Amino acid sequence: MKPHTLSILVENKAGVLSRVTGLFSRRGFNIESLAVGPCEEPGMSRITIVVIGDDAKVEQIMKQLNKLIDIIKVSDLTENERVERELALIKVTAEQGTSRAEIMQIATIFRASIVDVSPKSLVLQVIGETDKIDALEKLLRQYGVKEFVRTGTIGILRGSKMVSGAK
Repeated sequence: MKPHTLSILVENKAGVLSRVTGLFSRRGFNIESLAVGPCEEPGMSRITIVVIGDDAKVEQIMKQLNKLIDIIKVSDLTENERVERELALIKVTAEQGTSRAEIMQIATIFRASIVDVSPKSLVLQVIGETDKIDALEKLLRQYGVKEFVRTGTIGILRGSKMVSGAK
């Protein structure tokens, strides 16, 4: 079983997200990550869902999704060349002195930005692939991670390929 990144183009209406996630729940699928927001087409939103499963089960869930009202297009980006990113905010205990300097060095290595500074903590913002964010979070644990939030994966096909609204 492997992670699948599904891109779902939907009408931007109340209840659509609930119907989509309800379908996963009824089928016993755990959603690893979920991100949703408006997209390039007016009145539409794109839902990006990462699920772990075999190809046959994911194909079945895609067929079920396509039957839902307000779903325009469902695509599995997994087998295509794509760009995937996630955003995370990490609040770390950082007293003045050595630990603060070390955390700032780690942030630089991971190309993370420090977006908030207080006398006892730093907030880092990092954008990248899931593995990069996992590695940064693991490294920062030794300093004391106070809070950790992440958006979930979003993805887009590389080059001129597109996930369009045509069914």
